[in-house]
Amino acid sequence: MNRTTKRAYLSLAALALAGGAGAASAATLKIACSGLGKELELCKSASQEWAKSTGNAVEIVSTPNDGSERLALFQQLLSSGSSSIDVMQVDAAQVGLLASHLLDMKPYSKGIEKQEFPSMITNSTVDGKLLAMPWFVDAGILYYRKDLLDKYHESVPQTWEELKSTAEKIQNGERKAGNKLMWGYVFQGRAYEGLTCDGLEFVASYGGGTIVDPSGKITIDNPNTIKAFSTMASFVGTISPTAVLNYAEEESRGPFQNGNAVFMRNWPYAWAASQAPDSPIKGHVGVTVLPKGGANGRNAATLGGQELAVSKYSKNAALAADFVLFMTGQHVQKERAVQGSYNPTFPALYSDPEILAANPFMASLQKVFASAVARPTSVTGAKYNQVSTAFFDALHDVLSKTDTPENAVSKLNTRLGQISHGGAW
Repeated sequence: MNRTTKRAYLSLAALALAGGAGAASAATLKIACSGLGKELELCKSASQEWAKSTGNAVEIVSTPNDGSERLALFQQLLSSGSSSIDVMQVDAAQVGLLASHLLDMKPYSKGIEKQEFPSMITNSTVDGKLLAMPWFVDAGILYYRKDLLDKYHESVPQTWEELKSTAEKIQNGERKAGNKLMWGYVFQGRAYEGLTCDGLEFVASYGGGTIVDPSGKITIDNPNTIKAFSTMASFVGTISPTAVLNYAEEESRGPFQNGNAVFMRNWPYAWAASQAPDSPIKGHVGVTVLPKGGANGRNAATLGGQELAVSKYSKNAALAADFVLFMTGQHVQKERAVQGSYNPTFPALYSDPEILAANPFMASLQKVFASAVARPTSVTGAKYNQVSTAFFDALHDVLSKTDTPENAVSKLNTRLGQISHGGAW
């Protein structure tokens, strides 16, 4: 165990949230939720509500804020069969990686999952077992400058081709008007997991599949994937700066929020920043689904979000499952949406007046989440990181013009076959 994870492992927050913690029958659950600001605050308050109503106690386990480091900690603890953590907050892309160590929630859920976004439940299900409960959902969305579209008499683009045409027109017009820093479109182009998300959206929108299908078949080598890679590459140096090859989420948000981009692909979190009092574009931003891949394509957004899972090594598994179902239920999700703008996983909450009053933009997101595409984490399991790396490396080569779409896709197909050992994920 390295120093960072050992320190996190030993550091249990001095927090016993409970009523009746001293009762003989009371149990103490150890949970690991995000340690970041508002997220931690909301986790504590909801945990306290559950503890008071059940007469049990909750301890918040201190874990690294960095998602990769937190995953490494979970993997070390779980692989040793440790019961040091009962409940873990995991990224939607991590459920498959941790599947063999997680409790099946179906015996406890009473079918509540049928009321949630199907894509989130599919993502949480491995070999028929519901291994995590969705807590909040994320998906890629398209941000656009309403004022600039109005100025140039353009509509919100419905396809990637329309986006490129509109972006070029406005970009060129604004540059002639004096803003030499204006670009048409910014996205996450760095060779990392974010590029897998952006690239999967393009591929799925053109009907190219999801890299590996739910049965485990590698589906990446097809003309639609090549078309998606080619279209994406055509943006770089034309409507997107070459610097986009090093952009993650925040690097993308910078130009857009500073008024130097017409369109941006990002996650819902960027909305709040765009509407901050000191934002140059406050009041001028629209949000919509990502474009289709041509007239015959579909809207596709890569699924993200966070979930709560129970360790199968927990000594209080049934109690931990009850805690998770409370924390991920509609009551707590509504509180988190109103107070922290976390997107609910229940479609019904997107018509809740209090949620919409606090977050007007959420009304337009239900369609996005309903059409979200999950990364192939469940079927590829512990090999997902290798799959994702192979995908974003191949796509990055195409974007940087060091490989052709045809050659990159062919090599990617071969590499995925090697990773899967002929389909045996």
